[in-house]
Amino acid sequence: MLTPAAIRRHPYWVPALADHQQLTERARQLLRALVGKYISEGQPVGSRTLSRAAGLELSAATIRNVMADLEDMGLVVSPHTSAGRVPTARGLRFFVDSLVSLKRLEDYEIETLRSRLQVEGNAKNLLENASLMLSDVTRMAGLVMVPRRARFALRHVEFLPLTEGRILAILVVNEHEVQNRVIHTERQYSESELQQAANYLNEHFVGRDILAIRDTLVAELSETRDSMDRMMLTTIDIANSAFRPVADGDDYVLSGQTRLMGIDELGDVDKLRKLFEAFQRKRQLLGLLDRCLQADGMHIFIGEEAGQSVFDDCSMVTSTYAIDGEPVGVLGVIGPTRMDYERVIPVVEVTAKLLGAALKSD
Repeated sequence: MLTPAAIRRHPYWVPALADHQQLTERARQLLRALVGKYISEGQPVGSRTLSRAAGLELSAATIRNVMADLEDMGLVVSPHTSAGRVPTARGLRFFVDSLVSLKRLEDYEIETLRSRLQVEGNAKNLLENASLMLSDVTRMAGLVMVPRRARFALRHVEFLPLTEGRILAILVVNEHEVQNRVIHTERQYSESELQQAANYLNEHFVGRDILAIRDTLVAELSETRDSMDRMMLTTIDIANSAFRPVADGDDYVLSGQTRLMGIDELGDVDKLRKLFEAFQRKRQLLGLLDRCLQADGMHIFIGEEAGQSVFDDCSMVTSTYAIDGEPVGVLGVIGPTRMDYERVIPVVEVTAKLLGAALKSD
């Protein structure tokens, strides 16, 4: 199970934690209690309530002094004229990094998650189920990135000529999955040329990952282009296009985004509109997912840590998922900064492991 020390923050976020490391044990207990009450109730926490929640026999004056120190450090703030305080994004970061007590999932909960990923169909069905499951379990938006390096072992390939320099590539991969891809080439190929290319690939590369096949052929092209015959050049040209990674149109699966409309902190119509536009355009969200994939592991973005103003009121808890030990994608949850990190983090971590195992056996 993941430990707080294993959680990686956004690589460009460098909060000034030096002073925070000097927090007394009493200050840590009070901050942890404050974050817990705020996450569960969503209201500023007063001194009396905080004293009971922390289980400490302290005077209201002592608690106010500790809160004042935490406020000076930028970990808590008093909203408006309220006597109570709420954690800042930096306070939530310190909580996640140093104070969080993760709630281990029970065996029956893990089995329930596993059963929801045991679906008939192809990899796309698995990704959709995982995204929907994350949303259902956390009551927030569930997100699963389409594998960037998914293992699609070639079983058979056919090429059919279309019009205007287009070819229909029919790929049978893994055990039973069929993928149809329309590719564009610089010239029109004859039916005979396409048949020869397919025959060569079926004879020499069955059982190998289609991206590895593409890499091999492109490498051969760069080394021995001058000595290659026309048939090989044709095969490499077509395979280079047909075996490309998944196109940008299907970069991730997002489920439950409408759940965000019912969360008070995200209820501003203008904020919601911008957030949903970001989901639709994909570019900003994909930038975050790409950085997570490159760094591997568990990542949490809290508010402005995402580096995109549209996500300033949100938190994202993400984890890479792997096939045969190779990270191929990212999944996670998007919700308010006031989310139950102690529950959400283990759910995301376990789901990532289960999805990787399910994709491997698919």
